[in-house]
Amino acid sequence: MALLLRTHYDLAKTSIKRNRTRSFLTCLGISIGVASIILILSLMGSISTLVSKQVEQIGSNLIVVRPTSTLSTVDSIVNELTTSTQYLKSNLALKDVKTIEEVEGVDAVAPLAVSVNTLKGETGNEVPSATIVGTNAEFFKIQNLSLKNGAFLREDAETPTAVIGQKLAGTLFGTAEPVGKTITLLGKRFIIIGVLNEINDPINFNNIDLDNTFFVCASVLNSIDNSLQIQQINVRTENTDTLKETSKQIRESLEVSKAGDTNFTVLAGDEITHPAGSLFNIISGILTVVAGISLVVGGIGIMNIMLVAVAERTHEIGIRKAIGATTSNIMLQFLFESLILSIFGGILGLILGYGLSFLLCLITPFNPYISVKIVAITFGVSLVTGLIFGLYPALKAAHKNPINSLKFWG
Repeated sequence: MALLLRTHYDLAKTSIKRNRTRSFLTCLGISIGVASIILILSLMGSISTLVSKQVEQIGSNLIVVRPTSTLSTVDSIVNELTTSTQYLKSNLALKDVKTIEEVEGVDAVAPLAVSVNTLKGETGNEVPSATIVGTNAEFFKIQNLSLKNGAFLREDAETPTAVIGQKLAGTLFGTAEPVGKTITLLGKRFIIIGVLNEINDPINFNNIDLDNTFFVCASVLNSIDNSLQIQQINVRTENTDTLKETSKQIRESLEVSKAGDTNFTVLAGDEITHPAGSLFNIISGILTVVAGISLVVGGIGIMNIMLVAVAERTHEIGIRKAIGATTSNIMLQFLFESLILSIFGGILGLILGYGLSFLLCLITPFNPYISVKIVAITFGVSLVTGLIFGLYPALKAAHKNPINSLKFWG
């Protein structure tokens, strides 16, 4: 058996070398589809790893409360793309923060009320669609955020205060040190009392780019924006041992305070994912379908080339059958050649896919995600493609009439 496989391999290698250009173009069709799949899987793996690391850095004692969307998946995606807030309707309120604070084992609680509005700096510069987050000083404590200069939010200040992301500060004032300057939001003036250190993580489980965000007290923002809704409540527990129990108590306390309303979800530990995770999943699904189409096109290319090879080598098939080659021998010979072409295409796609991933990491915060699972999927897809699209030409070659084949000279 080993000798037979070796013979098939040598015949396939000779045939591929005889038509190098044709074989390379055939492999290229497979490699484009494989590279697309690798790029998608690498990107999704990178996003998942990035968010997981952020949660780990904050601590394993983190709990997140979010409203439960009643929309279907597709509707949720459309909603995310067409509105400025994560949820169309949120049943979370500032009073829920007080309820959670009273739960035993809770160390810190911070609401996230996100809106998009125009910010006007005292220098005359303005940002028309700035991200505004209503929260409290506990948010920075939970997130382990540090300041470049200044102080965190103060709810007891006579004049409304704000903390600003470093990139947004540069856009509005041309400097990363605007402490003491004022910004107007919805007709109300805020004094900047702190500037965050640059973080550079636009993708995170809070769904906000901290470097380009304007932070104010949630109570103050609620007083000037009647449409404001709380999209998320971050909770830090006193220790990790009672995380599940604390999550359960938070859920029960909220159900009581909301008179049985359960349109919210309490997530802890590994359950915390990116709020727009469904969006990434839908996008990756669509891209995977596109990549699948590329693979089908590449597979058709293999089938076409193998049919040409069968036609060119009809006389050879007749000779082999005449000297005793069985139908299965002929079929395996051509199927082996198809598999080799597909595997070479998979290897080329692996190199191309990860090459593009490394180039992508130069312009995005996503590092290439290298996994044995992705490599296994690559070779699995390549083998299946070669097997499916090489089977018909192999069967056609195997069932050729030996007498008619010997008469054929191409």
